Amino acid sequence: MRIDIPEDKKLVHETRISIRWGDMDAMGHVNNAVYFRYMEMVRLDWMMTLGTGPNPAAQGPVIANAFCNFHRQLEFPGELVAKLYVGNAGRSSFDTFFTLERADAPGVICAAGGATTVWVDFPLQKSVPLPDSMRAAVS
Repeated sequence: MRIDIPEDKKLVHETRISIRWGDMDAMGHVNNAVYFRYMEMVRLDWMMTLGTGPNPAAQGPVIANAFCNFHRQLEFPGELVAKLYVGNAGRSSFDTFFTLERADAPGVICAAGGATTVWVDFPLQKSVPLPDSMRAAVS
């Protein structure tokens, strides 16, 4: 099953990620699970720039679901341009979407994915409304 990224989204962050030798598997390309790590890295990098990184003693993001469409293999060596988009803000959640492309092949999408992020009060173990600063960032 392929899940398409919606057209109605807002680019909020871009970062570069080096492909490491250890990211590859026995088949000689980046392992599929590592793509999710790349998506996590760009999402956390964005949240840290907003000052809203995870804090187990307070509130922060939890991923409710995630998907990735693999379009082209990635191999070491290389550098990725990871772009993060947001959309569909709700009371306590929002969707994130990602594209990964090689820096030496701009505009050629190697993978595209997404995740639903829910804002949670960790000590209470329940969802809470998005903080004003996060709501402003995703609206």
